[in-house]
Formats: sequence, C-alpha cells, structure tokens
Amino acid sequence: MARITVKVHPRARRTAIAGRLGEAWKLDLAAPPVDGKANEECIRFFAELAGVPRGRVRIVSGAAGRTKIVEVEGLSREDLEGRFRPDC
Repeated sequence: MARITVKVHPRARRTAIAGRLGEAWKLDLAAPPVDGKANEECIRFFAELAGVPRGRVRIVSGAAGRTKIVEVEGLSREDLEGRFRPDC
C-alpha cells in the first residue's frame, strides 16, 4: 500500500504533480477547494495515475487542509512515485 504526503495547490490550470516540497509532493489541482471538489479531484487523479478504482484511493489525513496524506491500495510507494512526471 502506497502512502504519500502531498501539498495541494487548488485552482491550478491543470491537475499534475509539480515537483517536490521537502518530504511532500506538490500537487496542482484544477478544482476549487469548495464542497469537496479538490478532494474528489485528488482522489480521481491518483486513481487514474495508479490504474486502480477510486475506491482504493483515500485521503487519510488533511481532508480540510492543503497538506494531505493519500493512501493508494494495490501498489507500493516506490511504484506510485515512479509514475510521477514532475514538471520541474
């Protein structure tokens, strides 16, 4: 099971991993932080990236903040991070 820390930047132009911020990954989200839309976009993005159903991705910490811990069932942290293509 992969568990990673992300620092989200809502209302970005597109949803993508934008690089590293210390121990966390910077995640640009195209959705606004309103009515859970940013969290939904975060889950959708990681499910698509990992190739798993959305039900296997969950935010275990930080649902109301910008720093989140995301858990993805079905692959290791190294496998998940290997799928990132940071823009910077």
